[in-house]
Amino acid sequence: MANDESLSRAHHPILHPGTRELTEGGFSREEVALANRNSGTLLEMLRHDVTPPGLHYLLIHFDVPYVPSAADWALDIGGLVERPLKLTLDELKRCPQRTLCVTLECAGNGRAAITPRSPSQPWHTEAVGTAEWTGTPLKALLERAGMVAGARDVVFHASDRGFDCGVEHDYARSLTPEQALGDDVLLAWAMNGAALLPQHGFPLRLLVPGWYGMASVKWLNRIEVIDRQFDGFQQVGTYMYRKTADEQGVPVTTMRVRSLMVPPGIPDWYTRRRLIEPGRVELFGRAWSGQGVPIAKVEVAAAGHWREARLDPVPDRYAWRGCHFEWHATPGEHELMCRATDAKGETQPIEQRFDRGGFGNNAVHRVQVTVR
Repeated sequence: MANDESLSRAHHPILHPGTRELTEGGFSREEVALANRNSGTLLEMLRHDVTPPGLHYLLIHFDVPYVPSAADWALDIGGLVERPLKLTLDELKRCPQRTLCVTLECAGNGRAAITPRSPSQPWHTEAVGTAEWTGTPLKALLERAGMVAGARDVVFHASDRGFDCGVEHDYARSLTPEQALGDDVLLAWAMNGAALLPQHGFPLRLLVPGWYGMASVKWLNRIEVIDRQFDGFQQVGTYMYRKTADEQGVPVTTMRVRSLMVPPGIPDWYTRRRLIEPGRVELFGRAWSGQGVPIAKVEVAAAGHWREARLDPVPDRYAWRGCHFEWHATPGEHELMCRATDAKGETQPIEQRFDRGGFGNNAVHRVQVTVR
């Protein structure tokens, strides 16, 4: 993989989304095609504590690899380790296992609201979902393999391959040894109690709770410990916060605090604008933050006045938290907004900060409502 990627770079200078020509206005044919391949969670499904697998958001960079049977598959753990490992799925399942309820969000969620924007998957707010993931803690396997002195990065290689900005590569991401040895990092083979679906990474994927979804590598087939900082395209060519095309940027890592509402009432088919009857309306939403930081409060605004919502009991550490708000709707046009604050004091901004790649958009959620 490293040789292939280096060869591609020699002929195609690395470009990151921040260097693509920014655009405004309607979506291109390519963006529409990406939207047809990748799916988001239906916001009315936020009422489910655990998102049904077929409704959990999906971002597929290249093609879904065809794995006819897990019987012919194995995971390699090598590089700077004392005892290289090759493990079948059955062998992984016989290792100690854990189940974690984890909210995952795409780093580009909300990109469509940024203008000008970098052409890419045009998410609005729907690229998020929560599932119960079962797998083997990565820490135990790395300790079994024995990372040697001088280990700098742990690289997770997937079996999906393609081009991005002219660079041919297998999808791959890395963590530092300290991050990879975190107690909650899993090699997951099950989602909501069933085998992973092909689109969710069958037969094995990485799960890095509290981080944006790009870190949870799907279709994982090889883990490599290296003595240098990993410079694969998906690590340094993209998933970097950049305001200008020429800056080095800051890596995208853990999720920013965010909340979303279930749109009230009923929708207009084409515009999705909401229509409701006047009177008492029970609003419901979800809020989450990165690194397992709990949600401290959620506020809802109608007519520009912010009031606190009622929170559900604290969920699992990495799962979103439900919130409720009673709104007395009066006839007319309204904009509802919600914002969350986490236990570290981070609050969603009213307006989105600009990012060339469209990453980390956690501005307040706005819903346009007509009360009849």
